[in-house]
Amino acid sequence: MRAEPSHSAAVLVALAVVVLVGGLGGATADGGEFGLDYSKLSGIIIPGFASTQLRAWSFLDCPYSPLDFNPLDLVWLDSTKLISAVNCWLKCILLDPYNQTDHPQCKARPDTGLSAITELDPGYITGPLSSVWKEWVKWCIEFGIEANAIIAVPYDWRLSPSMLEERDIYFHRLKLTFETALKLRGGPSIVFAHSLGNHVFRYFLEWLKLEIAPKHYNQWLDEHIHAYFAVGAPLLGSIEAVKAILFGNTFGLPFSEATARLMFNSFGSALWMAPFSKHCRADHPYSKHFSGGSRKGHRATTYHCEEEEFHSNYSGFPTNIVNIEVPSFRGADAYPSVAEFAQANLSSMECGLPTQLSFSAREISDGTLFRAIEDYDEDSKRLLYQLQKSYHEDPVLNPLTPWERPPIKNVFCIYGIELRTEVGYYFAPSGKPYPDNWILTDIIYELEGSLFSRSGNQVDGNPGPMSGDETVSYNSLSLCKDWLGPSVNITRTPQAEHDGSDVQVELNVEHHHDADIVPNMTRSPGVKYITYYEDSASIPGKRTAVWELDKANHRNIVRSPVLMRELWLQMWHDIHPDAKSTFVTKAKRGPLRDDDCYWDYGKARCAWPEYCEYRYIFGDVHLGQSCRLKNSSVDTLLHYL
Repeated sequence: MRAEPSHSAAVLVALAVVVLVGGLGGATADGGEFGLDYSKLSGIIIPGFASTQLRAWSFLDCPYSPLDFNPLDLVWLDSTKLISAVNCWLKCILLDPYNQTDHPQCKARPDTGLSAITELDPGYITGPLSSVWKEWVKWCIEFGIEANAIIAVPYDWRLSPSMLEERDIYFHRLKLTFETALKLRGGPSIVFAHSLGNHVFRYFLEWLKLEIAPKHYNQWLDEHIHAYFAVGAPLLGSIEAVKAILFGNTFGLPFSEATARLMFNSFGSALWMAPFSKHCRADHPYSKHFSGGSRKGHRATTYHCEEEEFHSNYSGFPTNIVNIEVPSFRGADAYPSVAEFAQANLSSMECGLPTQLSFSAREISDGTLFRAIEDYDEDSKRLLYQLQKSYHEDPVLNPLTPWERPPIKNVFCIYGIELRTEVGYYFAPSGKPYPDNWILTDIIYELEGSLFSRSGNQVDGNPGPMSGDETVSYNSLSLCKDWLGPSVNITRTPQAEHDGSDVQVELNVEHHHDADIVPNMTRSPGVKYITYYEDSASIPGKRTAVWELDKANHRNIVRSPVLMRELWLQMWHDIHPDAKSTFVTKAKRGPLRDDDCYWDYGKARCAWPEYCEYRYIFGDVHLGQSCRLKNSSVDTLLHYL
C-alpha cells in the first residue's frame, strides 16, 4: 500500500490518518438542532501511515559521513541523511522484525504537536513537497479557530496496534486527549481520519470497550465525540500493501525497492494495511474478556469465513490480488545466483515447469499466501509470526476483519473515485537473494468499470461500477455504504463553485444491505462532481453520510480545498441555531474565502459579483489577487443554512 506522504522524493504520506476539526471562532451561537456551541467544539488530528515526523532519541555516529544522528534530529523525514547516509539512516528507522524493538545503536520516537504533522521535511524546497496537514491548519486559522481547539495526537506508525499501547500507552493518552478537550472547551470533539488513521481510531473504539463499563460506553462517546469524518478509509485494506511487502514501494523516495521492502517489512504495521475479505470474521474479544479471558492470557481467536466467501469470486475484490510463479525446485537452492544459472544445463529444467499460484484477499489475511511461499522467501516466517501474534491473537481486536458502523452520532465517510488504481500483481522469482528475490512482472488496474493490465490488455474479473482513489480500491473505500440504511437521499453537484443549475437529486432511493448503491445520474464532460449519500432516518438520533469526490487522490485529498469547504459548511450547519435541514444544503456553492475569488477576463470584473468585489490592497500583483469577498466569512456562511 502506498504510504500517505506527498508524491515527491522527499516525502511519503501514507494511506492513513484522523483529524479532529476545531470549533469555529468568531461570534458564538448557543443551541441549534444538536444543542452545540461552536466555540466549545474541539478538533483532534490523528495522522496516518508515515504522516508523522519521527525524531532520533539517541546518538549515532555515521561512518564515512559528516551527518550524524543526535537526539531530536529528524529521522522521518530527513531527506539529506536519507540520500547521503542511507545505511546509517536505516538503523534509526528499522525495527526488529519479531519484537518491534529499536536497533541497538539508534532509536526513533514520534514528534509531538501540530508541527509533527504539518511538514515532514521542513525546508524551502522540501517543505511544500512534504506538506501534510499544513493547508488544513491554515484554513482553520483563516476562519478564526483558536489555537487550543486543534489538538494533534501523532503516533509511531511503524508499530502494530497492540504495540502502540504496550510501548507508548497511545490509546490511554488518546482517551485522555478527548477528556481534556471536553474539559478545556466544554464540548465534544470532531474526529477526521485519513487512511490508516481510520484503523487506529477503530482500534481505539474497541479498546475503549475494555476500559469503560459497558453501560457507560455509549454515553462516553456521545459526550466526547460529536462527529467522525473517515477520509480515504481502507475499510478492507489496501492492495498496494501487498506490493510493498513482496516487492517494495519507494513512495517516491530516493532509494531502491529492495531497501523499501526491507524497511516496510520491519514494521509491525505493514500487515495492518493488508487486504482482507468482508466475509471473514473473528471471535469478538469483548465477549471473551467477560467470559473468563484476559488480556495477557487470552485464548487463540478463531478466524472463520461465511459460506458466501467460498461462493464469491476473489473475496469480493475485482480480481485475485497476488499471482506468483513458484519455482518447481525447493530448498536452499531455490534462488541460485545468476552465475549458477549461466552454468546450469537449462534443458534439464524443462520437465520442471514453474507453477502459477493465485491468492485472494482471504488467503492473504489468513496467511495462506505466506505459507505457500515459505520455502522460497525467508521473510515469510516473520510475516506469519507477526500475522498470528499481532493480528489474529490481538486481545482487543483482529483488525483484519470487516467494519461495522461506529456507534457515533454523526459519521461521514469520504473518499475519491475514478482514478486508475492497482488491484492485482504478478510476481516471479528473480534468482537473487532477499530482499530482491521477487520481480514484479505485471500489474492489474481498475478504471471506469473495467480491468486492464500494465500493457493495456483487458483482464477478466469483477470490476466495480467505479474505480478507487489511486491507492485504495473502490470496493474497500465504498464498504461504508453498508452503514447507510434502507432509504437514502442522493445528491450530485459540481465540485467547483456553482449556481445550482447542475445539481441532481434523488430522494428515498432504496438500498439493500451488503449491496452497492449507484445513482442514475448524468455527468457532464470535464466536470468533477461530488456525490452525497445521506441517511438520517434508519438509526434514531444518528446521521450517516457517504461523499464520493471525483478524481480525488488518496494522499492529497486532505489538502483539497473542496473537501475543506464541504467539511466547514457541514459543521457550520450543525452548530447553527437557525439550521432547518438535517444536512447542509447543496443548492449552490459560492466563494468562502478571498482565495476563492478571481478575475473574470471575459466580463472584465471579479467573478461571482454576488460574493466578490475588486478591492486593491498595496502589494497585489495581478487582478485576481485584488478580488476579495464583499463581506466577512461568517456573513457568507449564512447563505448555507
